[in-house]
Amino acid sequence: MIASSRNRSAQWRHTASAEVIALLLCVMPAFAQDSRAVESNIAAPQISPAVPAQLPAQPITRLQASAGQQSVPTSQQTPDTTTPRSSEPVTTIKVQANEVNLIFTVTDKKGRFITGLKRESFGLLDDGRPPVAVLNFTQQTNLPLRVGIMIDTSSSIRQRFQFEQDSAIEFLRQILHSGDLAFIEGFDIKIDVSQSFTNDITLLKQGIQKLRPGGGTAIFDALQKTCHDQMLTVHGEGAVRRILILVSDGDDNYSRSHASDAIKMCQRAETIVYAISTNISPSKSKGDEVLRVISEATGGQAFYPVRIEDVATGFHRIQEELRSQYSLIYRPANFKNDGSFRTINLQAFDRRYRVRVHTGYFAPRVSD
Repeated sequence: MIASSRNRSAQWRHTASAEVIALLLCVMPAFAQDSRAVESNIAAPQISPAVPAQLPAQPITRLQASAGQQSVPTSQQTPDTTTPRSSEPVTTIKVQANEVNLIFTVTDKKGRFITGLKRESFGLLDDGRPPVAVLNFTQQTNLPLRVGIMIDTSSSIRQRFQFEQDSAIEFLRQILHSGDLAFIEGFDIKIDVSQSFTNDITLLKQGIQKLRPGGGTAIFDALQKTCHDQMLTVHGEGAVRRILILVSDGDDNYSRSHASDAIKMCQRAETIVYAISTNISPSKSKGDEVLRVISEATGGQAFYPVRIEDVATGFHRIQEELRSQYSLIYRPANFKNDGSFRTINLQAFDRRYRVRVHTGYFAPRVSD
C-alpha cells in the first residue's frame, strides 16, 4: 500500500511538471514578443510640439510589422471605434476612420524631385508621437486631381494678365488626365467662378478667357472662401489631391480676414496651395513673402519668375511635382475628435533629401 501510494505521488509530480513546462513554453514566446515591443516603444523619443521635432530613431516601418497591423504594446492601443470606410476623400484626414493621408514631395538640395523611395526612408511624428499603425505607403503619381486655378484680376496685374491666362490654359492642357477635374476663378475684391469643376479643356479655356482685370485685391478672403465653397464640397469621389494654383503678386489691400485665417481654411479643406508670383521686380516684395508663408504651411511652394515669360515655367514646375508625389496613410496615436490642431513632422533619414509637407491638420470634432 505504501509503495503504491509513493508511485502514485511520483506519477502525479511528473505529470504536473510536464504541464507546467508546456504552459511556460506557450507563454514565453508571447512574453518575449511583448518585451521586444515595449523596448521598441521606449526607444522612440517623444517631443513637445513647441520644440524642434526630433525624429524616431527607427524608420516608420519598424513601428509596424506590416501595413495595417499594430505591433505596439496592447496597453497603449486606443480602442478601435472606427466605422467602415466610406467613399469620401481622404487626402489629409478621414473623419470616421481616424486615418491621416499625407501627400508630400521629396527633393534634393538643388530642388530636383526624388522618386522611388520606400517607406523605411522616412521618420514621422504626429503631434510629437510615432503613429500607432502605418496602413499604406505609395508613390501616388496618378492619384486624381481636383485643381482650382485662382487668377488675380485686380488692376495691379493688368499688363501681365494676358500672359497669365495663356500660361494657365497650357498648364491645364498638360496636367489634366482622365478622372481629373478643375475649376477657374478670378478674384479682386470679389470672386468670379467663371467655370465650375469639369474635365473639359474647352470649357476651362473659355472660363479663363472670360476673366477681366480691375478692382482691388482681397487674396485672404478669396482663398478662405474658395477652400470653403469649392474644396470642402469635394465628396464621394474616393482619394484625391486638392490643389489650388494661386497666380498673384500677393499684395492684399481689401481683405477682412488675415493670412492665418486663409491658411487654417486650406488646412481644414485638405488643400495644397502653389503660388506663382506676378511680381517681376528685382527685389522681393511683402506680397512675395505672403505667398511663401501660405504655400509652405499647406505643403506647396511659391515660385518667383524674374520675367513675365517665366510664369509658364512656374506652371510647368507644378505640373512636374504633381506627378512626383508620395502618399503615406497612417493612424495617429492618442487621437481625439476634439477639433484641435495636430502638428506633423515628416523627414527623410537621408539628409540629402528634403521633404515638403503641410505643417499639420485639424482633427475633426465629434459633431462634424
